[in-house]
Amino acid sequence: MGLIAILFALIGLVLLGGGLWLISLGGSWYFALAGVVLLLVAAKVRIKRGNAQILYGLFLLGSLIWALWESGYDWWPLASRLGLFLILGIPLLFSFRLMGRSRISRLTGYWWLVALVMLGSLFNDAHQLEGKLNMAPLVQQPALGQSPEADWFSYGRTNFGQRYSPLDQITPANVNRLELAWQYQTGDTKGKGDIGEFTYEATPLKIGNTLYLCTPHNWLVALDADTGERRWVYNAKVGTDSQRQHQTCRGVSYLPPAEGEPENMTESGSKKAETLASMDCDAQLFLPTSDAKLIAVDPATGARCKGFAEDGVLDLLHHMPFPKSGYYYSTSPPVVAKGVVVVAGAVNDNYDINSPSGVIRAYDVKTGALKWNWDAAHPNDTQPIAKEKLYATSSPNSWSVASADEGLGLIYFPMGNRTPDQLGMYRTPEEEKYATSVVALNLETGKPVWVQQFVHHDLWDMDTPAQPSLIDIQTNKGLIPGLVVPTKQGDVYVLNRATGEPIHPITEVPAPQGTIEGDFASPTQPTSALTFNPIPLEEKDMWGASVLDQLYCRIQFRSLRYEGRYTPPSEQGTIVFPGNFGVFNWGGIAVDPERQVMFGMPLYLAFTSTLIPKSTGHLGEVNVGEHGVNANEGAAYAVELKPFLSPLGVPCQQPPWGYIAGADLTQGKVIYQHKNGTIQDLTLLPLPIKMGVPGIGGPVITKGGVVFMAAAVDNYLRAYDLSDGEELWKARLPAGGQATPMTYLNSEGEQMVVIVAGGHGSIGTKLGDSILAFRLKD
Repeated sequence: MGLIAILFALIGLVLLGGGLWLISLGGSWYFALAGVVLLLVAAKVRIKRGNAQILYGLFLLGSLIWALWESGYDWWPLASRLGLFLILGIPLLFSFRLMGRSRISRLTGYWWLVALVMLGSLFNDAHQLEGKLNMAPLVQQPALGQSPEADWFSYGRTNFGQRYSPLDQITPANVNRLELAWQYQTGDTKGKGDIGEFTYEATPLKIGNTLYLCTPHNWLVALDADTGERRWVYNAKVGTDSQRQHQTCRGVSYLPPAEGEPENMTESGSKKAETLASMDCDAQLFLPTSDAKLIAVDPATGARCKGFAEDGVLDLLHHMPFPKSGYYYSTSPPVVAKGVVVVAGAVNDNYDINSPSGVIRAYDVKTGALKWNWDAAHPNDTQPIAKEKLYATSSPNSWSVASADEGLGLIYFPMGNRTPDQLGMYRTPEEEKYATSVVALNLETGKPVWVQQFVHHDLWDMDTPAQPSLIDIQTNKGLIPGLVVPTKQGDVYVLNRATGEPIHPITEVPAPQGTIEGDFASPTQPTSALTFNPIPLEEKDMWGASVLDQLYCRIQFRSLRYEGRYTPPSEQGTIVFPGNFGVFNWGGIAVDPERQVMFGMPLYLAFTSTLIPKSTGHLGEVNVGEHGVNANEGAAYAVELKPFLSPLGVPCQQPPWGYIAGADLTQGKVIYQHKNGTIQDLTLLPLPIKMGVPGIGGPVITKGGVVFMAAAVDNYLRAYDLSDGEELWKARLPAGGQATPMTYLNSEGEQMVVIVAGGHGSIGTKLGDSILAFRLKD
């Protein structure tokens, strides 16, 4: 019994010491009181007093009441609070020498009562929002953009970015018959010298009977859409660079042949090699690279289109200020529309206040000649830049995917912030206007037509992360050309895409104040009527694998600054919730233009943001990715960004962290929201417990009423019923599925579903290099 007494005493001391610290910060008294009780139990066990068991039983009962009062009847919060104490009670249950049988039965009764109450909570889902979307079409002939029904011409299928397919062979009734049709491995894997965020995020295009996709090292791969057989590979030969924050490619873009021009493709999809030396391409693929190039490639052969720019290669660092290696590149596909290819790029966050520009540029699709450039720092100066000039330093960039409406002559960019993200004193009024917004530019001239901002004076890295989805919205005033864009902070904005005016109301709400000297926080921030913004955190929302790391998280919660959403960053350290990982990220949402609904994957993970005065001395290792310490060279403060985790590496806030959700776009209302994903690939034991896990990636909606999405940190592709969000089918993937799937018809008229499964370095899923295609079993 000596070891049992020591164990109780050690845990009691930790709880008492930590509990007193928590009380001094204004937190719960429970942990200190629990420490006192455990020390008393340890003393009684040490001297072999039988009432130790009764005291411990009463403690278990009291802890159960406290846990239910704090967290409700919810398994994971109860397990964190009570699990360790139930395990500690097991040795006392078998300590026959210390008590009579009546005392054994009393402790056994208390122990089993607590255990059964806690286990019963497994069958109560406290986080489910049940509902059904209206599945009757509200728009009979919706605008879908320009792509044949059988194909997938752009990242979001068309430049409308809907991620909606009009195919309906696969339905909720038959989706469980899907089976693997083929699998291909690219051979592009993480190597020595690659950065941590090595990620497969590509959504393939399907043109004719060929699939086209890019890999993290910017290989462009062409596959037979029926069999997955490789047709050709173009390797951009991009080297490693430790200064890049990302090593990824989300997709390529396609220019169809001009009307009346042949594609010069044989039945096998290949072109005669002897014609390559002198030809211009009838059709073109555009490949953005992580060494800041845009390459035009022939879809038939994989040869460069020699008439574009310099031998098919356009250097995007032209006229760039501070063109440091690895600081600027495109991770997302450009937009091809109205005779131009429009390119934006990612600028490294928080590495240096003197960084390349976030300029957006349009080039002639055939020659690569610059047609216009739009820089948020000089928004009305869109004529091609003069030879002797440079673009603005560090201006807001657009790293995600844009959309375009050629009928309106507008292109829509989700805008990020000027670096540094957490220090606002370097920004000009023009940059402030366009940062963290969506901006509509004229496709012919690049002139701004309208802008809608989603965060004023953004100090939290709340870049608008996702491609705007263009969908005509049914309203009581008739059909309105709409734009739907989700944000990191959880709001989903529904706007008139012709004017930028809100279709569902936008409200300004008070925001926390108080910043470092020389900066300021906006007194109000916008919020949308359609929102997935979570309830603000409280101490009782803290979590951990046990009561001990939950105590740590509570101490951290009370020690850090937190006054709700938009609490300014600080030297003290600030909790950012939703975190800069985002409620929504680049995977975005999918919209159904017929049924007027959306499907998405909202996530809830808190981060911490700490400003570090450079005067404090050595910062340690800096600039190794978006998270960790970033130097902000030239600024008075570095910044440390990281997830809000316990010492065991689990989130400090209680689960669920990941959901799937459906919303009605005509009402601006969330209809259902369910936990998504299991912990199967998060723990040593492969337990498929549905916890609601994080992820990154996007969904695809089909006319058949089925949604396909992987994204979660367990390695599965899943199919959901669009009407109610119920999971209908899943397939195990060989690696993380952090890419958005797509669907098409093969040459036999069969509907196929394709997912790229290569993993994601920053969220730690298994890396790989696979593309998998599924079709219905005969």
